[in-house]
Amino acid sequence: MTTAFDNWPISSDLNEALVAWYSYLADERNLADKTLESYCRDIRQLLGFFHRRLDRPVNRTDLSQWQARDFRAFLAYRRSQGAGDRSVARALSATRMFFKFLERAYDLSNPGLLLISSPKLSHSIPKPLPVEKAMDTLATSETIRGLETADWIVERDAAVLLLLYGAGLRIAEALSLTLDEAPITGTTLLTVRGKGGKERRVPILPVISEAVERYIAACPHALLGDEPLFRGERGGKLSPRILQLLMERVRAVLQLPDTATPHALRHSFATHLLSSGADLRQIQELLGHASLSTTQIYTEVDREQLLAVYDATHPRSSD
Repeated sequence: MTTAFDNWPISSDLNEALVAWYSYLADERNLADKTLESYCRDIRQLLGFFHRRLDRPVNRTDLSQWQARDFRAFLAYRRSQGAGDRSVARALSATRMFFKFLERAYDLSNPGLLLISSPKLSHSIPKPLPVEKAMDTLATSETIRGLETADWIVERDAAVLLLLYGAGLRIAEALSLTLDEAPITGTTLLTVRGKGGKERRVPILPVISEAVERYIAACPHALLGDEPLFRGERGGKLSPRILQLLMERVRAVLQLPDTATPHALRHSFATHLLSSGADLRQIQELLGHASLSTTQIYTEVDREQLLAVYDATHPRSSD
């Protein structure tokens, strides 16, 4: 990682600070690779913006001299490039994180940054499938695949989709499982590596274990202990895009909204558990959310569904 920032428009002392910051995020904060990439991209855009204004490489001293209006100019520039509220908020978050690290590690502070407010974000809630539509999705995916492809691919897709809906896994978590980790018969708890490498344990239903075993028995490719469990048609690691395309076809058959994606099955898992009386803390653990506030958004989904049922069925709802 020593040379990762060498082609940035910065001085050597700032390069050193960036390398230390990256190591801190990766090793101490244990952030996921995609989050690291996003933060680095935001900071590169920040430093590139000031490089163009200064017409020379940016150094550490420059960072302490920028004022609130300079940071606002950068955020305005991002907006002029088409960045929305979420992108701008993330850029500001990455900038604050970087400067907080600089203050602690290099005694470099910038009070101007404290005067910048983050944009208010529109509040979106997950879009789960109703229970019957989730079940129809699993059945329809098998029907679609069964008409045109090998039996092992039908079994593979069924096993992956069951892991999303039956265990609440993210698609990346399901596809990162190895044969050694396969939740076969006898597996009651599955250890899952989530975002940032954090581990959690989720219960495995017998129907999931049975589906995984059927796939393993049917798969024509050699499956080795520490290699990916789920394979593509040619034997490589299964791409998430294959399942996204499958869900597109399921949506067309069942006339589901565009929000019916593989990830919507994970949302459905959480919402259906909550509707059945599961505790919010338990759902947080099952989903691997770092904060309960992230999980609490499902209470809004549950409330919306309850009101929809009330409006549709209560005799006085139209009064």
